[in-house]
Amino acid sequence: MSLREQGLQNKQTAPGRYVLELKDVSKVYEGRGHSTVAAYKVNFTVEPGKIVALVGESGSGKSTLARLITGIEKPTEGRITFGEWHVESLKSRQLRNYRKHVQMVFQDPFSALNPQNTVLHSIMRPLRRHLRLSEAEARERAFSIMSTVRLTPVEQFMNKKPHQLSGGQRQRLVIARAIAPEPELIVADEPVSMLDVSIRADVLNLIDEIRRTRNMSVIYITHDMLSARVLADEVIVLYRGHIVERGTSDEVLRNPSHPYTELLLESVPNPFEPKVRTASRAPEVSITRKQALVAPVKGAAGQGCPFAPRCPHVMDRCRTSIPSLTGDSRHQTACFKN
Repeated sequence: MSLREQGLQNKQTAPGRYVLELKDVSKVYEGRGHSTVAAYKVNFTVEPGKIVALVGESGSGKSTLARLITGIEKPTEGRITFGEWHVESLKSRQLRNYRKHVQMVFQDPFSALNPQNTVLHSIMRPLRRHLRLSEAEARERAFSIMSTVRLTPVEQFMNKKPHQLSGGQRQRLVIARAIAPEPELIVADEPVSMLDVSIRADVLNLIDEIRRTRNMSVIYITHDMLSARVLADEVIVLYRGHIVERGTSDEVLRNPSHPYTELLLESVPNPFEPKVRTASRAPEVSITRKQALVAPVKGAAGQGCPFAPRCPHVMDRCRTSIPSLTGDSRHQTACFKN
């Protein structure tokens, strides 16, 4: 093993202000006769112990960013920095070591689990692989983690397989497996969207509890504005791969300033208010994932703001230029009307 690889294997995240930093990250998929942009010059940071929510409808680029951050895919342009590592430059063995520090919680817990493995085996495997624990040590640590995610009594769950668990229990197992190697960052991609409404709050509370007690950072990917407001410290709103609004969760979701964020909030059901369509509201547009991702590769002149076709406040300028994020550290918006 090279000295570089040994450093990656044994490394702790370098102390600093940010756990993760994305700088001008773009992801372009080349197709027949067109380019599909899944992420366009994305910039954001994640601070230690904070939860950052990436919010947007299907096709906004949220899951693409998750794949780039975890190293599943590489960006077309830009840099992803984790501590002293440049994620886009890591090779296969280095990526295996990197994933000890950055773990993922998937949307579908059943497909994320090996149906042949027991609960205990699923948790012990990353402990032995990443922390190099003995079987006895891994078993003891796995019991403790099962208690943390409330898969208790331990004796009742340890030998069960995924099909013998409820949806909520399977997601708790996925979370247990993710926190086993003691990562600094967890990327949670729609972790409660496939669960019953009655247990979603419990799983989100568990993620928040683990974040606080273990001082881990979390990237929470969701289309649910309400859960983002409750769980996240910072909210980043994405549309067709562009960041259109960002800031503290209270600022963005209490005082939205981008028309797209306003539409997302209007779509949240409110049982106490009748739904009234106003003249200023943009028309509803049903878009497929492929349509949602089509965007200019490098902001070529004449392409304009990606939200312009749906915007109720569109101006001529919106059709020819892409707005930059403006504002202060608490609230920024990419819109010419502000």
